[in-house]
Amino acid sequence: MSAHTWTPAAKPGLVPLHPLTFGALLGRPFAALRHNPKVLFGFAIVIQLVVAIVTLLVVGGVAFATFLRLESLSPSNPDFYPVMWGTVAINAVVVLAMAFVSLAFTAVMQGVVAADIGHAALGEKPKLGRLWQRMRPAFWRLVGWSVLQALAAIVLMIVIGGVILLGVMAGVGGSAEGVGVTVVIGILLVVAAIPLWVWLSTKLLLVPSILVLEGAGLRTAIVRSWRLTRGRFWNTFGVMFLIGIIMSTAVSVVSMPLSLLGSLFVPIIAPTGPNDASGVVTMLIVTIAPQLLVYVLQAVAIVVQCAAAAFIYLDCRMRYEGLDHSLISHLERRDLGATPEQLGDPFAVDPARAVTSAPPPKPAPAYAAQPVGWGQYPAPASAPAPAPVPMPTAGPAVPPPPPPPPPSAPPARPATPSEQTPWAPPPGSGGA
Repeated sequence: MSAHTWTPAAKPGLVPLHPLTFGALLGRPFAALRHNPKVLFGFAIVIQLVVAIVTLLVVGGVAFATFLRLESLSPSNPDFYPVMWGTVAINAVVVLAMAFVSLAFTAVMQGVVAADIGHAALGEKPKLGRLWQRMRPAFWRLVGWSVLQALAAIVLMIVIGGVILLGVMAGVGGSAEGVGVTVVIGILLVVAAIPLWVWLSTKLLLVPSILVLEGAGLRTAIVRSWRLTRGRFWNTFGVMFLIGIIMSTAVSVVSMPLSLLGSLFVPIIAPTGPNDASGVVTMLIVTIAPQLLVYVLQAVAIVVQCAAAAFIYLDCRMRYEGLDHSLISHLERRDLGATPEQLGDPFAVDPARAVTSAPPPKPAPAYAAQPVGWGQYPAPASAPAPAPVPMPTAGPAVPPPPPPPPPSAPPARPATPSEQTPWAPPPGSGGA
């Protein structure tokens, strides 16, 4: 078989080293969960439970202490309203702080999944310690990116709420039409903010993967995500939208029947309420068990969504920067015995091939390329054009041109030993 024959793209592990189709981008994130379940699934569940327990303890403890203090005051006490507003403010700050802590844990999950997908592209199945070592330099940048997203959402909500509040306050002393117009403007702002948020979140979806796999700064990661998704917006949005629909539907299908069953079993188990310790324990089990299953599904959803973003990152880089060729070269040199220092980072960005501010060229397949193997044969010599046949005229007859000489026969090939006449003994020699 010659070197020009077609061979399939290399697939050392989970990721085929060629640009991915829409179906592959939709299915590979679920395969990633099966590829390294002990690390991804287990780590995601632990993260979810830790966040839930810490949030419950902190928020519940602060709320219990502050509202207990508020209940000790009567409404006629002059300190009642200052304490009430202070209680509300303290609880709001605690809830906001725990939301940022939850964002930090989500950033860690994004980094671990992106690191795992990067190793999976090289046919590796690393443990959690190696993934953490890969993700650790980008930890604070990931946290900063999550906090920046949360602040952007808060600012957007404050702006919309402020516009509505100012309009309502300005129209209180005026006509009802002014208040109605203000409410309509507020609704339009909310409707306009939804596609704006979807557009920005889709364009900046690749930031965590760039922070982890390329070791880039936050500003550089934002710029590169914006450029890599140019021309791939609808593909990226479609993959993330469908995965979000699938996972949210799965969570709803599981959580709603369990919640309904729990609400039905509680009156049966303890019709007069939890009067003893066994009744309390039973009610806690019936109430908490469905919630734990929901946490498990949410952990799966986080892993799948983070993996989808990492696969989209690999696809964009293979399309626009030839990352698949870099990974294949890295694997070939690794198989030949190159050391990690000689191999370097396969995800490092080559400035000569990195996407720029200019739109990337549209891929155009070379349909007019020569068939494979034609280059090794010489072009056939063109046959001479036949002589024109003379038309009959009234003059003397013109003899026709002589016919071309017959082609010379090729020289006779000497017969091989297998083709020669087999030897036979002469008659009368006594041979059989």
